[in-house]
Amino acid sequence: MLLIDTHTHLYVEAFDEDRSLVLQNAQAAGVQHFFIPAIDSTYVERMYALEAAYPAQVHLMAGLHPTHVKENYKDELTLVEVQLKARKFCAIGEIGMDLYWEKEFIKEQQVAFSQQIIWAKEYGLPIVIHCRDAFNEVFEVLEEHRGNDLYGIFHCFTGTLEEAKRAIDLNFKLGIGGVVTFKNGKIDQFLNEIPSEAIVLETDAPYLAPAPYRGKRNESSYLSLIAEKVAQCYGLTEDEIASITTKNALSIFKNQKIKF
Repeated sequence: MLLIDTHTHLYVEAFDEDRSLVLQNAQAAGVQHFFIPAIDSTYVERMYALEAAYPAQVHLMAGLHPTHVKENYKDELTLVEVQLKARKFCAIGEIGMDLYWEKEFIKEQQVAFSQQIIWAKEYGLPIVIHCRDAFNEVFEVLEEHRGNDLYGIFHCFTGTLEEAKRAIDLNFKLGIGGVVTFKNGKIDQFLNEIPSEAIVLETDAPYLAPAPYRGKRNESSYLSLIAEKVAQCYGLTEDEIASITTKNALSIFKNQKIKF
């Protein structure tokens, strides 16, 4: 079973004591590639160090996370632009809007989101969207940029079936993670109504660990538990889901040279 973790923060402090073991465990569980979303400039060196240690398995994104859009967001965006000019990335992410934690910088979040979409189109890259309590606002920005050159992943999708269909109509895959295993996660109730070619798997490690590890540190090795639950939802085998979602991920990150 070959799996791709399309969203994992393996560079953060939660893995400082056992990062190499976490990577080994993930690979033993069949997870062969790791797509790494950005947060802000304070984590860039950590991301580069992770890539240097695992150049064949780790694929970096560039971007400014919406919860890190503050007074200095223009400076942060400038640094994102500098990175994009300096080297290659697999995507721009995670970007988007988050109105769960605070709404003080909603206008700045919209501006940052829109600008990063423009760069994604300029560089021919997919985007990876963070959306929390902000589906209407995110869709409003996406509609402004609708087109064949706008595509990517709705990371940690937790919306309704109607919102799922709208995201798919905008050329996005849905990132399915640990929430699908939660008793109150809801998405498992209609996941089989979403075409399997429209989903990819992710952990969002160290966050949102699947059952039975909910509330503990998440790891990329737990992607197999997510695959197991998704397979149950579709009435398919884990190997079939692994094959389908790996193919879907490769269709998004098509600019990467990936070997298994």
